[in-house]
Amino acid sequence: MRAVFGVVGLLIVVAMVGLIARSQLQSRQVIAAAPAASSVREQSQQLQRQVADDVAKALSQGAARASEP
Repeated sequence: MRAVFGVVGLLIVVAMVGLIARSQLQSRQVIAAAPAASSVREQSQQLQRQVADDVAKALSQGAARASEP
C-alpha cells in the first residue's frame, strides 16, 4: 500500500513538472515570435526603450496609488 502511494505521488510530481515545463516553453515561443532587430545595436536600443517604458508605467501606477485616499 505504501509503495502504491509512493508511485502515485511520483506520477503527480512528474505531471506537475511537465505542466510547468510546457508553460515555460510556450512563454519562450511568445518571446521568440516578437520581431527581432537586425543588429546588436538595434536590439540594445529596443531593450532600453522597453525598460524605460516599463519603468515609466510602474512609476505612473505608483503615483496613482499614492494619490488615492
